Amino acid sequence: MILILLQPDAGSTLVFSSLLFVLYREGLSPYFLILEGLFIALFVLTLKLNNLPLVIGGIVAVTAIVIFLFKRNRKLMLTMLIGAGILITFVFSVQFLYNKVLKPHQKVRIDIVLGLTSDPRGKGYNVNQSKIAIGSGKLWGKGYMKGTQTKYSFVPEQSTDYIFCTVGEEFGFAGSVVVLGLYLLLVLRIIYIAERQRSPFSRIYAYGVGSIIFFHVVINIGMTIGIVPSIGIPLPLISYGGSSLLSFTIMLFILIKLDSNRMGMIYA
Repeated sequence: MILILLQPDAGSTLVFSSLLFVLYREGLSPYFLILEGLFIALFVLTLKLNNLPLVIGGIVAVTAIVIFLFKRNRKLMLTMLIGAGILITFVFSVQFLYNKVLKPHQKVRIDIVLGLTSDPRGKGYNVNQSKIAIGSGKLWGKGYMKGTQTKYSFVPEQSTDYIFCTVGEEFGFAGSVVVLGLYLLLVLRIIYIAERQRSPFSRIYAYGVGSIIFFHVVINIGMTIGIVPSIGIPLPLISYGGSSLLSFTIMLFILIKLDSNRMGMIYA
């Protein structure tokens, strides 16, 4: 698991990191989820402000205010000091990761999403054309096979990574909501199947499948509307590609087989 997360392929890293959600079902405290959200927000804030002293100063100021308000609680004071130290270390690690680890094209994609730079004819071309296509669909869309942006190939990779812009342009906001609703029903159904499993392995596997599908949908659609950096992640069961379709189908078939074995355990 650790080796997968450390590989240079950002898409695989994000997908496999989604499996961490399974730990919350198996007893991990939800406070860790809140902490992860805090670190993500701090990561974005650090890059967005692009001012290391300002971010560190804000952390120190908040820590000082809390300590002043609760100065009689020594345990809280110690906790806040340790927390401030961890956050400051994290801020420095963000700068190191951004400047030394990420590749130039990855940094440009992050800068475009955060609004730090604009390159509509270069690195930001795909996202810009995708947003134009989705916006042109309006409420009901232009109709099946009648989208000008997608029909004339203004959007690169529109049948794979940017397939959702085709949905948005041809079927509009209404069609996009229907697609999102179907994905929501699929994930909820997987959770329902997971909860009725008698075997811990089957339950964990089911939640793993649900997490992977959920992450694919969020990242892919977020990428096409410009709120997530562009990463080569397909939209499950919709993006063109045999390997992607086969992988998701096999995962779901294994889940169905495990669920059928559960029924066998009941009557055994």
